[in-house]
Amino acid sequence: MLDLILCHQTADFDALGAAVGLSRLKIGSRIVLTGGAHPTVKDFLALHRDELALIEQRSVNPEQIRSLFVVDNQWRDRFGKAANWFDLPQLNAIEIYDHHLDGESDIPATEKYIEAIGATTTLIVERLQQQQLQLTPIEATVMALGIHVDTGSLTFDQTTPRDAYALAWLMTQGANVKIIAEYAEPGFTPQLQQLFSDALDRLNTTNVRGYKVAWILLTTENFIPGLSNLAERLLELSESDALLFGHAYSKGQKDDHSEKRLTLIGRCHIDEVNLNDLFAPFGGGGHSQAASVTFRSVEPAQMLDQLVEKLIETIPQPLSARDLMSSPVRTIRPDTTIEQAQRVLFRYGHSGLSVVDENDQLVGIISRRDIDLALHHGFSHAPVKGYMTRNPKTITPDTSLPEIEDLMVTYDLGRLPVVENGQLMGIVTRTDVLRQIHQDRLEKKERLTQKTPLISCLLPSFRHRLHPPIWKLLQTAAQQAHQRGWHLYLVGGAVRDLLLAPGEETLTLQDIDLVVDGFHRAADVGAGVELANQLQEIYPQVRLSVHGEFQTAALIWHKDAQLGSLMIDIATARTEFYPYPAANPQVEASSIRQDLYRRDFTINALAVRLTSPREGELLDFFGGVEDLRSQQIRVLHANSFIEDPTRIYRAVRFAVRLGFKIDPHTEDYIRYAICSGVYDRLRLENHPAPALTTRLRAELTYILEAAYWKPALQLLSNLGALRCLHSNLVLDANLWWQIRFVSRWLKCLDSENHFSHWLIRLEVLIAALKPDEREQIAANLQLPKDSIERLRDLEKIENSVQQNLKKCDKISEIFLLLRQYKVPSLIIVAARSDRLERHRIWQYLTKWSKIQTFLDGNDLKAMGYKPGPQFKQILDQLLIATLDGEIMNREESVEFVTNITEKTAQKL
Repeated sequence: MLDLILCHQTADFDALGAAVGLSRLKIGSRIVLTGGAHPTVKDFLALHRDELALIEQRSVNPEQIRSLFVVDNQWRDRFGKAANWFDLPQLNAIEIYDHHLDGESDIPATEKYIEAIGATTTLIVERLQQQQLQLTPIEATVMALGIHVDTGSLTFDQTTPRDAYALAWLMTQGANVKIIAEYAEPGFTPQLQQLFSDALDRLNTTNVRGYKVAWILLTTENFIPGLSNLAERLLELSESDALLFGHAYSKGQKDDHSEKRLTLIGRCHIDEVNLNDLFAPFGGGGHSQAASVTFRSVEPAQMLDQLVEKLIETIPQPLSARDLMSSPVRTIRPDTTIEQAQRVLFRYGHSGLSVVDENDQLVGIISRRDIDLALHHGFSHAPVKGYMTRNPKTITPDTSLPEIEDLMVTYDLGRLPVVENGQLMGIVTRTDVLRQIHQDRLEKKERLTQKTPLISCLLPSFRHRLHPPIWKLLQTAAQQAHQRGWHLYLVGGAVRDLLLAPGEETLTLQDIDLVVDGFHRAADVGAGVELANQLQEIYPQVRLSVHGEFQTAALIWHKDAQLGSLMIDIATARTEFYPYPAANPQVEASSIRQDLYRRDFTINALAVRLTSPREGELLDFFGGVEDLRSQQIRVLHANSFIEDPTRIYRAVRFAVRLGFKIDPHTEDYIRYAICSGVYDRLRLENHPAPALTTRLRAELTYILEAAYWKPALQLLSNLGALRCLHSNLVLDANLWWQIRFVSRWLKCLDSENHFSHWLIRLEVLIAALKPDEREQIAANLQLPKDSIERLRDLEKIENSVQQNLKKCDKISEIFLLLRQYKVPSLIIVAARSDRLERHRIWQYLTKWSKIQTFLDGNDLKAMGYKPGPQFKQILDQLLIATLDGEIMNREESVEFVTNITEKTAQKL
């Protein structure tokens, strides 16, 4: 059933902002634009539609509507055909949220929330605050736009303090001021309006390296204030990236009415251009993207042209499609059915697919929206050629980022295929563009706040903090990849540890992960292995191990004179798909973006590019740097723990080891995955689930053998994650005491670690289960044979020890009972026994098992006895007497042996 939020026809930002906020309050609801939107709203949605809970009106089945929520309107006639939905008999609720008090509503609402405030969005913000909900930056931005536009940026008469408070709260939620400035519309005085009109008519523009540069010279009699706002508006309305606004005047100064003056106002959206540096030599100044300068006694037109030329010289070469695109592209044929296309989208998590003919020529694009619409109408078996967009807009690898952004906004495109010489080389999506814009903003923020430049070139930092032979090895690998037309990236833990380590600390890397990305020169699945083979030729002492199934190769140095003990994993960039929960993933060659997306947490989805151009660039598509700063573990997608439960254990391991917290949403995903019962079903069905067997054992090994195993185990327990081992496994107070008890005994009895302490801790956990379940769990985890046998026999050993130990009156009886069993078994039994039994086992392990007789076999031979079965009998009796205190020295031992042999001889 559907819960829908309706925006009136020609929706403005207040309607959209209120709807977006309400979608957070009404969980699972979708937003419907019932009849278009204002031009600025359309432009905004062209870039940000996929980040909001929108649904096409034509995709709605009225019979499935359960509730309707109306924002910023109370009258049916503003909803077009959707007005008929208010009469549906199955509706549970119709709620209205509005700030217009004039007139009576003709909508049969069950609840109305109408108050005299500046914007409907304010009503929704107050409810979000009451429920202490957190917004994403784009949600906060569109809601802030709603308040700005409907209150004239808090200047209109209907504005209230509540609107100001709401706007301030949205700023704390991450509302983007730059985007707000881009879409909000400040007003002008009549004089400025006339100048603005003249400027638009006479504006000069040119395109330089993908950027639009504009300039204008206006002449007036007197100086006119307020031109800076006009310049900003002119920059935005002309869609320019940089503007020099010249104002020439000759009056307005009392001291010299005849003196000619020129004021230049500069505005710029090109981050690498610094207007302050441009104007400073002439006595001007300001900020890098907003500055001004005033000249006296100059020729205005000539000076303006001179500065335009200087401005153009500073414009850098922008990023191109080659830098942004994902490759290889997932394609389908025109005859692929809608149902098959949907499965491809689901498997790879795409929002659209490129359609190519038998010659691999691009013939169309089909989006998730197109597929959803076809499925809605029951055409699951129809070919995609009937629903795809034909003759799609395309770009070349050299198309600049600004040009790409213009195409997406102008034509409302979510993706642009990259074509070169008729071949489909890659694809740039709206997400790729937004991600790059976000990263550019982060770089700018780093520069402005003078923080450590994390989003810049990291190679100098690597060079000075890595052992020189390792740095040389990475350079060699990068050169080999570059010669083949590939990019090479350092990924994962090494990048994370570099960013976390203190500034001057030398990094000791023993495990390095490298990823080869074939970019538009397709690197097949063997690229990583090919690079590893080439490195083995350069470093013949290294051992090479290839894992064909996962397209990886490992180079292993053991106690090398220069590199020490080092392992480098090299993989081709790949994506993965889990055919069912807890399975091993199926992998395919893909791009670096998709390779990073398949990783577990944002802090591990970081990469540094080692090849040119742009070597040293940090790739952070998912906010990993910010999470490092916030010291939190955040998962990349909601189903991550369903697909791979070992990530739960990895989350705990990283959190405890690094001293981080698990992000609240990530914790919710963990608890949901565990409570869903999916792991129990797999276990009951005996479904092969490597993530619940061998891979889970590996994570348990890391945790239980680490120095931080205690807090890690407690956190696993608090999350309910021990249920991944067995649904009934709970770390209660008694079991927690037993594990710590065993660890203390192992520390005393096995200080040199002859036993695997982590394994015995795990055995104590498994021993908490029913006896008939222990062996199966141990076998599933593929524990060592003696461990499986120990758990299988534990019940029998416990019964024997606990029943017979109480009957033992002599030390020798205790000794003979306990020496049948190995030390690990006795330690586990002791932990699960009462105080008296534990004391006796402790005495046996620390004292009685170490007692030796005063005579040995050599002594018996010297006494004239012939070796044979009687030796063992004599020595056993001698040991028993020694244990029980009947023999205190060697002389008494000789006498004891003589007596028992004489008695034996008499019996014979």
